[in-house]
Amino acid sequence: MTNKKDLSERDICTKFITPALEQAGWDMQKQVREEVSFTDGRIYVKGNLTTRGKRKRADYVLYYKPNIPVAIIEAKDNGQTVMAGIQQGLDYATILDIPTVYSSNGDGFYEHDRTALSGSIEREISLSEFPTPEQLWERYKRYKGIATPEAERISAQDYFFDGTSRSPRYYQQIAINRTVEAVANGQERVLLTMATGTGKTYTAFQIIHRLWKAGAKKRILFLADRNALIDQTRRGDFRHFKDKMTVIKNKKIDKSYEIYLALYQGLTSYNEDKDAFREFSPDFFDLIVIDECHRGSASEDSAWREILDYFKTATHIGLTATPRETETVSSTEYFGDPIYIYSLKQGIQDGFLAPYKVLRVGLNVDLEGWRPEAGKTDKSGQLVDDRIYNRKDFDKNLVIDERTEAVAQKISEYLKKTNRFDKAIVFCVDIDHAQRMRSALANANSDLMAQNPKYIMQITGDNDEGKRELDNFISPEERYPVIATTSKLMTTGVDAQTCKLIVLDSNIGSMTEFKQIIGRGTRINEEFGKTFFTILDFRNVTDLFADPDFDGDPVRVKELGEDEEFETPEDEASEGDTITDEEGKEIIFEPPTEPPEIIDGGDIISEPRRKLYVNGVNVSILNERIQYMDGNGKLITGSLKDYTRQKVREQYQSLNDFLSKWRSADKKQAIIDELTEQGIVLENLKDAIGKEMDIFDMICHTAFDQPPLTRAERAKQVRKRDVFSQYGEQARKVLDALLDKYADEGIENIEDIKVLKINPFDRFGTPTEIINLFGGKQNYLQALTQLEQALYQVA
Repeated sequence: MTNKKDLSERDICTKFITPALEQAGWDMQKQVREEVSFTDGRIYVKGNLTTRGKRKRADYVLYYKPNIPVAIIEAKDNGQTVMAGIQQGLDYATILDIPTVYSSNGDGFYEHDRTALSGSIEREISLSEFPTPEQLWERYKRYKGIATPEAERISAQDYFFDGTSRSPRYYQQIAINRTVEAVANGQERVLLTMATGTGKTYTAFQIIHRLWKAGAKKRILFLADRNALIDQTRRGDFRHFKDKMTVIKNKKIDKSYEIYLALYQGLTSYNEDKDAFREFSPDFFDLIVIDECHRGSASEDSAWREILDYFKTATHIGLTATPRETETVSSTEYFGDPIYIYSLKQGIQDGFLAPYKVLRVGLNVDLEGWRPEAGKTDKSGQLVDDRIYNRKDFDKNLVIDERTEAVAQKISEYLKKTNRFDKAIVFCVDIDHAQRMRSALANANSDLMAQNPKYIMQITGDNDEGKRELDNFISPEERYPVIATTSKLMTTGVDAQTCKLIVLDSNIGSMTEFKQIIGRGTRINEEFGKTFFTILDFRNVTDLFADPDFDGDPVRVKELGEDEEFETPEDEASEGDTITDEEGKEIIFEPPTEPPEIIDGGDIISEPRRKLYVNGVNVSILNERIQYMDGNGKLITGSLKDYTRQKVREQYQSLNDFLSKWRSADKKQAIIDELTEQGIVLENLKDAIGKEMDIFDMICHTAFDQPPLTRAERAKQVRKRDVFSQYGEQARKVLDALLDKYADEGIENIEDIKVLKINPFDRFGTPTEIINLFGGKQNYLQALTQLEQALYQVA
């Protein structure tokens, strides 16, 4: 008979844990899932290379009903104690919002019950004592505060399944369950905060469907403020409501439906006519879901608030990607604190959202300001006012041709270094700026424009040709357009899964707009190589990352040469909340002295304020600053060398510690991977302090102030010492070629045995024939180790 101690963890599951669950009455097909991966694994970035970290995976998750988890089990082999998995299980249970945790090594179960009413919260039970589904459901109800039969009935309502394998991600599951349970318990105002790109509409659909099917909410209104959002919702998940759903258009009301989709502007009127929403009785709707509720729906003086106040007997659920817009106006003032927050930081850590780096570019005229010389005239001959112009003026009040050209050149330079066919969106001040930026980019990329004039397109509300290309820009399968210049049209409602570059050359005025713009890059599409994105910031707007509750600690970037006046934004009138009519046209409330403006597709089409167009200005890059996201989701700012020094010294107390670890490592790549996981961006460090330097020398130099050698110098020293005299002529030639490879590319590229397949090694024969030159694989690896020892003999 097999000794229990010899069984693997999987054997323990199969032979002991699963039978115990079956004996307790658990349906293994419907109520039990094994080896449940609930994250995708964080994407790590090294230069332009990416790799995923490990997924979080639970051994067992037990469900009372699909997507309603009540317990988690962590299994260990019998060589460990029964409680060995409890801390890991508790960590997962906290993330997954599960009340009961078990650890088992096959001898029994160690239980942690956070709902325990009396006695110990932890205890050991036998295999035969495992609780039934109903017993764990009772605990779950206690944990969630589900106290009445009616609340239980609603909370246990089935999810919608469309017959495919699609199911909610863990954070969507939590958001859906908590919301349904809150409504079942009588909560009238509910707020969910979920970062852009995390599937708020799918989450809303499941919430509405479950409450509707349970009969808890019979007539439901889904409110949004942009036509694109309504159209995506209607065509997307909400299509499953079929003939029970309608979209309110042209303020025409039909009361025979159960699910209503509407723009705020489709229910209100800004003239003498009666507001359309008043054609419904105040108690007509019993549930209202407000999409993008950060846009002002909760503000007391908002016209939208009238709708919510009119239907005040309904339950109101707000969805937002922005936890707090300003110090004085926030969704929480109306809805209360969110019942669940899933942040951009968490989405990146889980691997559901793309990580990013920020490249800050400071132009001299931006950082120092520009003052015209006496008598300076614009291109039409008009005198330019003698004052200092700065970022807030450029492309709004004053256009400097050379500045536009410098930005276009920098964008083009970046794409030439990465991939000229990476999709990019350039956010500009207004339509005029987007038009000029398209022209400047066209001139900077004349070779590709000659191949296809759709390489760069202006996609703004006034440009029909550009708007027709929007779907092609979004589509991963379409190569063109590659670069889109825009103003407001593409800030929301554009699911650009393959956009790898976001360029900010607009004075973004609010956290809300900023997060929406950055959301254009956070989607992942691994099939088409989109695993991270870059923000190229010309306007210092990445200061808006300073949102500690949602994105991590505040980020402060001080650029060299920056004047003090730029550290504190100048006072200017807030643009306020974006409001659009049912056609997606934005309604602008201008001061009486300003001319009226007409909106099409979110971009301003009007007689613009008179701009000054000047040229002959010296515009140059004053400084560049790069920010990188580290392993904890925070942006690295300031000196990359200082950051690296700090991180390495957290890992290695002294130079001797590092040298000892490096020399004893079978493969140096293992140490390189460790450093990468610590958040050290080695590829960018290489760019910053010297591409000819070995990673070993970069670390010793940066962290421990050691004088560095180049790879070529290290290779030369090895050749001088003639350390390979014991090998035959051909074997020595192979080692010599490995030294050349090291000098060109670094240690990590010679450690992989696959290097023997490529030039120049293929001249010596196949990898097997080369290895045989050394007398077999072990001897080859020993020679490689000797080579590495010789390389690092001088430290």
